[in-house]
Amino acid sequence: MTKKICAIVGVGPGNGAALSRAFAGADYDVAMIARNTETLAEFERQIPGTRGVTADVTDPQALRDAFERIDKEMGAVDALIYNAGSGSFANVEETSLEEFERAWRVNSLGFLIAAKAVIPAMKSKGAGAIVAIGATASIRGRAQTTAFASAKAAQRSLAQSLARYLGPEGIHVGYIIIDGVIDLKRTREMMPDKPDSFFLQPDDIAKSVLAVVEQPKSAWTFEWDVRPYAESW
Repeated sequence: MTKKICAIVGVGPGNGAALSRAFAGADYDVAMIARNTETLAEFERQIPGTRGVTADVTDPQALRDAFERIDKEMGAVDALIYNAGSGSFANVEETSLEEFERAWRVNSLGFLIAAKAVIPAMKSKGAGAIVAIGATASIRGRAQTTAFASAKAAQRSLAQSLARYLGPEGIHVGYIIIDGVIDLKRTREMMPDKPDSFFLQPDDIAKSVLAVVEQPKSAWTFEWDVRPYAESW
């Protein structure tokens, strides 16, 4: 039996690697898209059933080329997980135009390009899933999230638009709001006094994403927020 294909955009040592493990473990062939070829090669060795595809999400043609390669070498994508995210954290006076534009390119323009690459095949099959990994900033702009919050809000609105347009075609679009700090080496170093309960575990986030992708059509979720049990909200 032919395996389903999952494309994950934005694969690093946190959520990206965890998502790759989760979908490969659920019997998907996984295409991992990221800028760093060496990192992708290491993940290929660590996670059976994965393949690295190098591309920069801020380069529209490079991202389109990546999806053309996936389609040619692996097959049509059944599940797209858009995990690429970036943004400077500064107030409006400190945020440069370049930082503002880059945040939009990574979070929103790249998501649009990736979605447009997989939609035709999904519409042809009448099935598929597109999930963007978001953040609380998508629904709440703080003083120090000028670039990041605006880009994430645009991403969330784009996902809503896709969901309303593609749902009747049998394509499930979801948005995962991550409310909290993800457990990474750099976040632990930044917050050495925080207890384990403070952090979101990437593998647990990945389980939630997989659950959204595999939901039956009669009970689809658009927006799913995840946070540690001890998080104040």
